[in-house]
Amino acid sequence: MTMKRHADVTWKGSLVEGSGSLDTQSGALKGLPLGFKARFQDESGTSGTNPEELIAGAHAGCFAMQLSHMLAESGSPADKLDVRADVTLQPAQGGGFEIVKSALTLVGNVPGLAEDKFLDMANKAKASCPVSKALGAIEITLDAKYG
Repeated sequence: MTMKRHADVTWKGSLVEGSGSLDTQSGALKGLPLGFKARFQDESGTSGTNPEELIAGAHAGCFAMQLSHMLAESGSPADKLDVRADVTLQPAQGGGFEIVKSALTLVGNVPGLAEDKFLDMANKAKASCPVSKALGAIEITLDAKYG
């Protein structure tokens, strides 16, 4: 089964003075503002979104779903998985910028599963989720806590 998903961006103007908006196929994101300030100047997130934030959301969501599936398949479904992904963008050598890291942080509540088994499955989910695979050119870390 092959699936395709899409998002559309409209951008007007230059990088610094311009602005854009993002729409997703599902309609969950519609007219979401994009801009230079949201990407490079405003860490609060109140200026709109940016590609790195969207990658972070995709990575956290994919990892949580992968781990949830693995836990359920093993007979120990999670009560709750809290996942955060912090994506790091930094100046690239020679100019421009590059994404260098996605750091996953997980707190899981999985009744009846030993902590070492939980940590092992979390590491396997980190390696096997499709977004982790797509981000193979960057460092991916996992800080997992049980309970």
